[in-house]
Amino acid sequence: MLRVGLLTSGGDCQALNATMRGIVKTLYRQSDEPVEVYGFEDGYQGLIYERYRMMDNRDFSGLLTRGGTVLGTSRTPFKLLDTPEADGVNKVQAMKDTYKKLKLDCLFMLGGNGSTKTANRLSQEGLNVIALPKTIDNDTYGTDMTFGFTSSVEVATRCIDEIHTTASSHGRVFVIEIMGHKVGWIPLYAGVAGGADVILIPEIPYDIENVIRVIEERDKAGSRFTIVVVAEGAISKEEAALPKKEYKKLVAARTTPSVAYDIANEIDKRTGREIRIAVPGHTQRGGTPDAQDRIFATQCGVEAALACLKGKFGVMIAQVNGKMCRVPLEDVAGKLKYVDPKGDLVKEAKALGISFGDE
Repeated sequence: MLRVGLLTSGGDCQALNATMRGIVKTLYRQSDEPVEVYGFEDGYQGLIYERYRMMDNRDFSGLLTRGGTVLGTSRTPFKLLDTPEADGVNKVQAMKDTYKKLKLDCLFMLGGNGSTKTANRLSQEGLNVIALPKTIDNDTYGTDMTFGFTSSVEVATRCIDEIHTTASSHGRVFVIEIMGHKVGWIPLYAGVAGGADVILIPEIPYDIENVIRVIEERDKAGSRFTIVVVAEGAISKEEAALPKKEYKKLVAARTTPSVAYDIANEIDKRTGREIRIAVPGHTQRGGTPDAQDRIFATQCGVEAALACLKGKFGVMIAQVNGKMCRVPLEDVAGKLKYVDPKGDLVKEAKALGISFGDE
C-alpha cells in the first residue's frame, strides 16, 4: 500500500486543485501498489491536529478548472514553528507524530516560500516530503514559474484594461495597487500587458519627481490620462536608503491604507490633477485558473507523483529554462526570486516608454 498525504499551505491561488488532481491521477495510474490519499485540512494545522479525510480518485474529478483549494488553507509562520501552539502543542513533533501514525510514505506540500521552509524542516526531521511551488507572486527561488502566477496576472491585467476606459473618458490619473509586498512580478507583467505608463515595484526604488514628470509630459502631449501601477511594496529612493528597522517603523506609522494612497496624495498635491485609486485586492487570488496555470499545475502534479514513485524526496518540483525538474529543498528554502532591475522585460518596458520612477 502506498500512503500519501496532501496539504495546501499559506495564501490560496487559482491552481491548487488542478495541481492536486495531477498528483492523485498520476499516482493511481502509475503506482504498482494500491494508493491511499489523506487530505489534511487547512494546511499544516491539519497535520498538527490530525484533521484529515480519506480521499480517492473521484474526489479529484472536475478540479482542473476550480479555483481555491478543496482542502482549505492557513498560515503557519515558519518563524513561529518552534513556538508551541496556544494549547501547548509542539508543532513539529505533532506533525511528525501524525505522519508516522498514518504510516505515510510521502507528504506532498503545495505552498510558497514560508511553507517551503517548513517542508524543508520536516524533511530534515526525517519525513519524506515533496514540495510544489505555489504562489501568485512568482517569487519562489529555484523555479522559473509558480502556479497561481499567470492567473493572477490575468486578473490584474483585466483590471488595468477596464480602468483605461474610465481614465481616458474623464481625463484622470489612476493609481492601481497590484499585489506584491516584496517582489514585483505581478505588477511588472500586468503593467506591461495592460499598457501602464508608470510601474513602481519594490526592486526599483522610485523618485516621485520622475512620476510627476511622466504625468506632466503626457499632459503636454495631449494624453488626457495616466495609468500608474503600484506594487504593495513599492519603495521610494529615500525610504530605500533607510536602515531596515527605520523603514519598518515608517511603514508601521503610515496613516493611509497603503503606499498607493501616499503616492496618489503626492500626485494630487503636486499636479492638482483629479486622482483615483483602484485596488483589485484579493480578486487577484480568486476565480478560475487560466490555461497556462492549468498546464503548469498539471505538470507539477505529475512530476511530483513520479518523484514519489521513484523515491525522490526532500525536493521541490520546479521549471528551469523551460524544463521540469527537481531541486533540493535545502537549496531553495528561505530564498526569494526577485525581479532583476536590469532584466529583459524591464529594459524592454523602458524602451517602450514605461517609467519605473528611477529615471
